[in-house]
Amino acid sequence: MRGALRRPSVVAQVGAVLVVVLLLLVVVRLPWAGDLGMHAATVQRLRHDLVDPGNPLVDADTPSPYYSPWMLVLGCVARVTGFSVFVVLRIGAVAALGLFVSGVWRYVRTLSVHPAAPALSLLCLVFLWGTSLFTWSGFLGLNSLALTVSYPSVFALGLAFHFWAWLAGAVRAGSARGWGVWVGLGVLWAVILLCHQFSGVVASLGALATVIAARVGGAVWWRLGVGALVGVGVLWVWPYYDFFALVGAGGDLEAVHRGLYRDLVGRYWLVLAGVVALGVRWWRDRWDPLVLFFVLGVVVVGVGGVSGHYSWGRAVPAVVIPAQIAAGVGVVEVWGRRPWWRGVGVGVLCGALVVGGWTQVGTVGYVVPRGVLPGVVAAKYRVPWVGYHWVTPWVAYGDVVMARTSAARQIPAYGAYTVAPGYPDFFLPDEGRRGEAVRRYFAVGASEGVRRGIVRAYGVRWVVDRGDGDGDGGARGLGSGVRVVARGPGGQVLYEVVR
Repeated sequence: MRGALRRPSVVAQVGAVLVVVLLLLVVVRLPWAGDLGMHAATVQRLRHDLVDPGNPLVDADTPSPYYSPWMLVLGCVARVTGFSVFVVLRIGAVAALGLFVSGVWRYVRTLSVHPAAPALSLLCLVFLWGTSLFTWSGFLGLNSLALTVSYPSVFALGLAFHFWAWLAGAVRAGSARGWGVWVGLGVLWAVILLCHQFSGVVASLGALATVIAARVGGAVWWRLGVGALVGVGVLWVWPYYDFFALVGAGGDLEAVHRGLYRDLVGRYWLVLAGVVALGVRWWRDRWDPLVLFFVLGVVVVGVGGVSGHYSWGRAVPAVVIPAQIAAGVGVVEVWGRRPWWRGVGVGVLCGALVVGGWTQVGTVGYVVPRGVLPGVVAAKYRVPWVGYHWVTPWVAYGDVVMARTSAARQIPAYGAYTVAPGYPDFFLPDEGRRGEAVRRYFAVGASEGVRRGIVRAYGVRWVVDRGDGDGDGGARGLGSGVRVVARGPGGQVLYEVVR
């Protein structure tokens, strides 16, 4: 019997170790896509001013939800060590990855004592998705993790798994736990919400499911209430932004997240193996915490889709995480049962993991040069962003750069500001006017007077845009108010504003 238990444990643990090693190697290269520029810019501002860093993306004195406790820690690291922000983000990525892996181990241990359960659950979390590849912060697919491992979302989800494990132990012990435990849980809950609001929602749904499943008595509810009040107090006093003002965020935020409701079957159909496992758990126990977690997630995501609050789709991890863990735990629970039942469970899950792994196999391209990859693997590799390090010999910290959306998402990573933020900014009152200024500046046929007025209004010193193929690299299209300074990848050109 002991040998039978050991075999799946070794296979699962080796697989989990390989995944972790791959992600650690990814951290070394830190492939760039999505929000990395925004988080690097946040560390840049905190490195220069911990008390009043201002907006991380544009030259404006506004609060920002990106100034979280975790980014404050990384800003202090950058300030004390003098390391570049990308080195600091790598350090943060290693810490977040360790927190995530250890958090999964602790939480799964509250659900199963089988030695293979944590490792197999980790494999399910990264591979049990679908066959349509997509990347989004807060989503734990392997490819998504590889591109977001340095983001606050991974740190917050790592904390969430520890939070659920700690809470599960506390509610089981009940009133035997001292008040310090409940206060600590409240503080941890608030920190998760401050570090990444969407992952904080997922953490809250998981915590609610844990409490409901435990069917606690009045004494524990009192303690939970005190912990919640402490958490709300931490959210209230956080000095860098008004957390509760985010409740009113909408508009562009909803439009950005509408894509989360597209191609649901292609992105998630492998999770159905976990849904079946959840059905088995529900048949055994109507109060199972994973089942309740899943139901709460489905309700939130479903209401968001029906009501048009598409940002609620960021709660999708609250749907898939309990199903994925149920799949991992469910297989090890049937391992010692009748061979037929065991064979079906193991075969289905292994097949799903293989399909999911093959879908995301292009992730190895972030570690291995594309030229040495087999053709079928190289075809799945997606080239990350190049970045704008090539402008740094000329563009100084704090300079304002006129750039369109794609460039505006990356340039602030190097210390410069852009006229309009590359991402929706709820706390920036003139965001719409700034976006319109960028459109007017780059509009075909825009007059010299209009462009000069925009340059003066926002203190623009540099312009980044694609050349138009002319000998002057596109300066003729932007008028006589700029001159070519440098050329970068993909036909990009850096212009200096002529004053």
